[in-house]
Amino acid sequence: MDIPFATSERSTIGIEWELALVDADSGDLRQVAQTVLDAVAPAGGGEHPHIRQELLLNTVEVVTGVCKTVAEAGADLERAIEEIRVVTDPLRVELMCAGTHPFARWDHQKVTDKERYATLIDRTQWWGRQMLIYGVHVHVGIEDREKVLPISRAMLTYYGHLQALSASSPFWGGSDTGYASNRALMFQQLPTAGLPFQFERWSQLEGYVADMMKTGVIDVFDEIRWDLRPSPKFGTLEVRICDGIPTLSELLSISALTHCLVEHFSSELDAGRELPSVPPWFAQENKWRSARYGMDAILILDKGAEEELVTTDLARLLERLAPVAERLGCADELAGVESIMTSGASYQRQRAAAQRGGDLDAVAQLLVEEMRAGRPVLQPS
Repeated sequence: MDIPFATSERSTIGIEWELALVDADSGDLRQVAQTVLDAVAPAGGGEHPHIRQELLLNTVEVVTGVCKTVAEAGADLERAIEEIRVVTDPLRVELMCAGTHPFARWDHQKVTDKERYATLIDRTQWWGRQMLIYGVHVHVGIEDREKVLPISRAMLTYYGHLQALSASSPFWGGSDTGYASNRALMFQQLPTAGLPFQFERWSQLEGYVADMMKTGVIDVFDEIRWDLRPSPKFGTLEVRICDGIPTLSELLSISALTHCLVEHFSSELDAGRELPSVPPWFAQENKWRSARYGMDAILILDKGAEEELVTTDLARLLERLAPVAERLGCADELAGVESIMTSGASYQRQRAAAQRGGDLDAVAQLLVEEMRAGRPVLQPS
């Protein structure tokens, strides 16, 4: 099977942000996605270029165009959210984002009436129906197909860093799971989801896809749901590691880190240097550690099994990536990663809100306020 890789300008960026629709009074989810999509649809029909349908009727996805900078992508997202609020404000519906809703019941949610979603639920059954989760996908353009798999393997060495920074799903169905990111471990229950195979050659990826199609596991490439995957139709590496991110400022900071990492590894390849990698068993352990402990995770850094607290290694990484951020025009956004490290990730703020407010209604209220503000509004005690 031949899988062509689209021509893409190097280090362009695109962001996909899944947003929950919640009741302004109760904080519970509202099944009004179709109302929103119908209202924002172009006059001539068809799909809005920056506002899209998702699996559940409590969700809409806002997406950017192909952007040169993280700031440009942020402007696309802000415009899309403003359009949505024109529809949702009169309905007393708020926007919210986190890896999971703190107390909503998965068995009360309605699936979008599309054949591909019905097929997914029919196959995956209990696990598929439980996918009441929200994420962020960052696409970074790669100009040469031969770079895609080496960069993907190298990105796995920073998987835990991205997951810890974005961790925002400590609660599930009204209970504290004890995890910083419950979403990360739930989503991998779906077929073809989870960590990617660390293929060395593009032909191995093509063989895998051919096998999956022949055996009926997938019908199209996009049904491969890896946390990191090539996106042949866009000519990008799609980084799907992150939990739903509650604020635009944090979203742009973590996107800037992703953007800089891909560009850094691309430059390393240009210079003829070997990219870092870790064995699959270390990658799997890092995923679990960052999902469990978040910003307190001690991660395995390399093949030699050296370990470090994620925040300590992040501080070194930010210093190393500073020249890359200047080149990409995202130095201000990248600096925001340090703010997350010092003021707390979303899962920490959510637990603080639950403790101060006495219940999970306070968590939903916090997430709504943070989405409105575009930045964190509560620091963990």
